[in-house]
Amino acid sequence: MDKNKITTSCLINNYNYAEYLSEAIDSALNQTVKFDEIIIVDDASTDNSAEVMAKFTQVANVQIILKEKNQGQLSSFNEGFLAAKGDIVFFLDADDIYEPQYLETALNFYKRRSECDFLFCAYKKFGAIEETFQTDKVDLDLGYSVIRTLYSGEWIGSITSTLSIRREIIRKFLPIPNIEDWRVRADDCLVWGASLVGAKKFYMSKPLVMYRIHSNNQYHNKKFLDIDHNYEYKRFWKRNSLFNYIMQKNTFSLPLLLAFTSINELKTIPCPKYDDFISYLKIIFLFEHNYFWKGKGIVLLFSYFLKTLIIGKSIK
Repeated sequence: MDKNKITTSCLINNYNYAEYLSEAIDSALNQTVKFDEIIIVDDASTDNSAEVMAKFTQVANVQIILKEKNQGQLSSFNEGFLAAKGDIVFFLDADDIYEPQYLETALNFYKRRSECDFLFCAYKKFGAIEETFQTDKVDLDLGYSVIRTLYSGEWIGSITSTLSIRREIIRKFLPIPNIEDWRVRADDCLVWGASLVGAKKFYMSKPLVMYRIHSNNQYHNKKFLDIDHNYEYKRFWKRNSLFNYIMQKNTFSLPLLLAFTSINELKTIPCPKYDDFISYLKIIFLFEHNYFWKGKGIVLLFSYFLKTLIIGKSIK
């Protein structure tokens, strides 16, 4: 056995997506480099998902977890992660599809950038909408984002099916007990959780995931927002509860020198954008309570901004 081999787990979460499930599983099975394991978690579906999954029970690297009670997407992430053994965990919604070379390309990225803890890629929308979504046209080192997430709630990531995270990072925040808060949009927990526990994040510009747009796609169509006009307000408090849990679990405390820490975090981004500087400026201005460090921090931030402009590192 190659001790340097990176092992991989693919977690497919499903609830009543029987019509798409087989295609999602096939896309994970038919990678140019094979997953070491594929774990399908069914959240007590009431359609014929069980029949679809039964076709894959004899496949050696496929494990099926049938939950007895419907508890939502976060509960499926919890169950899947507890069963997973891979060094890197890839997430796939049961209505989406991986391109055949996705895993191979992502693994090469992780090997090339060994400091990468969290990777998300561009994707193609298909179905009701046909278009490609790219955060940027080039790969990006996004650095660390503990301060940005903690103080501003910034969401640095993408949809579930584009995410992969090192196991050593995920174990710092999963499983999360407050599953009722995240029956949908549990990718929030993955994106925010990874930031808070100190994941170094990267973006891969190749669109290697197919994101299906259809009438039952809750995230894209935001049907729950139409029903609950207070959704974003409630999400704010759910986010606070999530952050408190993760901080307590990892015995984190707020930094003593926020301005100094903020600038050091900004410097972990090799090519910071204008928006990055604005984010940290707001944090220093609003949350640094020591007036000396507030002023000094703003001066240091502007100095660093001018320096990056002069040497041509800053991107619009």
